Amino acid sequence: MEPLKGIKVVDLTTYLAAPTTVRVMGEWGAELIKIESKKGDPAREQGSVFNMPYSNDENLAFDVANMNKRFITINLKTKHGLEVAYKLLGQADVFVTNTRTKSLVKLGLDYNTLKEKFPKLIFAQVLGYGENGPEKDTAGFDATCYMARGGVLATTVDKGGSPMNPSNGYGDFQVSMCLLSGICGALYNREKTGKGDKVTVSLHHTAVFMQSVAMISAQYGNKYPKSRKEIPNPFNNCYRTKDNKWVVMCCPEYDRDFDKIMSLLGRKDMVGNTKYNKCAYVNANNLNHEVVDILDYAISKINRDDLMKILKENDLACEAGYEPLDIYKDEQVWANNILTKVGYPSGERMIPTNPVLFGSFPKPKLKTCKPQGMHTEEIMKQLNYSAEEIELYMKEGAIEGLKLID
Repeated sequence: MEPLKGIKVVDLTTYLAAPTTVRVMGEWGAELIKIESKKGDPAREQGSVFNMPYSNDENLAFDVANMNKRFITINLKTKHGLEVAYKLLGQADVFVTNTRTKSLVKLGLDYNTLKEKFPKLIFAQVLGYGENGPEKDTAGFDATCYMARGGVLATTVDKGGSPMNPSNGYGDFQVSMCLLSGICGALYNREKTGKGDKVTVSLHHTAVFMQSVAMISAQYGNKYPKSRKEIPNPFNNCYRTKDNKWVVMCCPEYDRDFDKIMSLLGRKDMVGNTKYNKCAYVNANNLNHEVVDILDYAISKINRDDLMKILKENDLACEAGYEPLDIYKDEQVWANNILTKVGYPSGERMIPTNPVLFGSFPKPKLKTCKPQGMHTEEIMKQLNYSAEEIELYMKEGAIEGLKLID
């Protein structure tokens, strides 16, 4: 059985983190209604930013965070628009938003207002920098709150090099799953207490948590950023192959594997070399960069696939640094439904599935998104508004119907 079947979610979200939380809830059986303002979720036109198409029939940049939803356009700044929103929330179990708190207060959709009106409602919010402190009202995005202020950019850079250039939304999708875990906890607690709750996850906090090892070790003198030339165990490191691809080795028993690895890499002259074959000695004498240089040169003479074959056949943990085009062809991905294919006018396109699997129900279905306001009239009728009221609300701009991308 779908674990969230029967749960109703109202979505007031934009971009990636918060709407993806709701998308996954839909895959788990929840009923989803997304509220958009007149201008719509800006993510509907993010295809241009991601160098992808964004038409009415094909908009995977928007779909990735918004599949399985119904769409209603409401002007929440109007009396009747807010009335419609309250009716939706009155029937909902969960309200998910990434609107900043000061804006929610102005609209009458903040937690303190809603908990009085709907005491069983779960209020879930993605924040940039958290609820407190001098940055609590500052606009925040994945690139700023998560990657930069959360320490990811400056910590993961190879010392002396340029910061990593992550794919769009790298931190957003991690935040979405964190918020989802909080919502599920709040729903479970409501079953026991009958009361709703407030769940918040910030981009800033999530980034710091995801770097827990760096955060705890730096206070003991473990310096970041690190250099791959100074890695304590040169067999736990990244290397570039002859065909200009990256690989990672993870062979923690340096002393045991030294002769074996050097032989496999064509450096039999290094076998038994007492200057380099003991990890403690290498570190004590700052010889790390010399060993890395030896490995760099040897591996630069071997193509990636050949290196993987050599190391894996000898039970030495390693992996290729896959790029998206590699992942598309990875049999391990397709064996575990990590990617799925969705039909579009241009053909089948691949999209990552959410990583949480249940044994109790089949693979989730993914439905591509409809245009803005596609379900406005349908939802209004389900809220028991008459045809005359719907027409009136549309004329005064409280709600809007179908809006296509030009």
